[in-house]
Amino acid sequence: MRDPAVPALDPRPSPGPPARPGPAAGQRTSAASALAKAATLIEALPWLDRFHGQTVVIKYGGHAMSDEPLRLAFAQDVVFLRYAGLRPVVVHGGGPQISAHLERLGVASTFAAGLRVTTPETMDVVRMVLTGQVNRDVVGLINRHGPFAVGMSGEDANLFTASRRAAVVDGEAVDIGLVGEIDTVDVAALRVLLGDGRVPVISSVARGAGGEIYNVNADTAAAALAVALGAAKLVVLTDVEGLYADWPTGPSGPPAGNGAAPRPADVISMLTAADLERLLPSLSAGMTPKMEACLRAVRGGVPQAHVLDGRLPHSVLLEIFTDSGIGTMVIPDGGGQ
Repeated sequence: MRDPAVPALDPRPSPGPPARPGPAAGQRTSAASALAKAATLIEALPWLDRFHGQTVVIKYGGHAMSDEPLRLAFAQDVVFLRYAGLRPVVVHGGGPQISAHLERLGVASTFAAGLRVTTPETMDVVRMVLTGQVNRDVVGLINRHGPFAVGMSGEDANLFTASRRAAVVDGEAVDIGLVGEIDTVDVAALRVLLGDGRVPVISSVARGAGGEIYNVNADTAAAALAVALGAAKLVVLTDVEGLYADWPTGPSGPPAGNGAAPRPADVISMLTAADLERLLPSLSAGMTPKMEACLRAVRGGVPQAHVLDGRLPHSVLLEIFTDSGIGTMVIPDGGGQ
């Protein structure tokens, strides 16, 4: 940017100082726009102060991962956080990408209680797609803005150690193969990366004690990581506005009756861990793991956990740096804002 104190050289003779016209309509509009931008920056100031140097774990998934403009906006958000002095960590899944690859191979995707039935052959595809494709894509998007993102698998440096879990269907335990529940989290390698100003991008696979590889739910992985890192926030991106007060008749629920469109619902702006625990049995299969992740995070010491609409561009910045915020925030029972 040119220093305004140093005049630009012009070889033409000066005709003398021009008359100063009054501000045109376009100038007034520009001034109003600039003032609005300044107001936004000032609104962000206390939040910049509060979260400077703090770790924020973001679970990236849903429509925000598949829509190109939203993908670009998400990468900008992450880089903005890093430049603003926060320490973002991204955890991602990749269910649609895995299903698409399995379909190309002629392998049907099977689910039980919302979890992918994972045979050894399926696990090979899960590992390849999450770590070799999706992780590389996310790292590349962020690194368009600078050398920040470093891709990792939950296997690397034994970040996640997991054991086999079963799904519960109609009250009965069902074997779903190589699906894991995280037992331990070793964040030593992550702390080195964060201390160096990097942005870790982590795929949700884990190693078992015997060397076996497990498919891990990305919401669960993000919550476990937020607890282990002592994060200031867990942010979970999804494809709804938040947790609706009148589920199941809210916008993400079934029609209100006679084929009519779902009636409007209010998004719950904030609730405590105890409130959420009471609501969990009534939630949809898709929303349950996300809200369970928020509950585990705040019960594990994370002051705030959020579910945001990833279909809204820059939703992460809107949540962290505005007074009103968006989505649903979960806090510990004793407070924690």
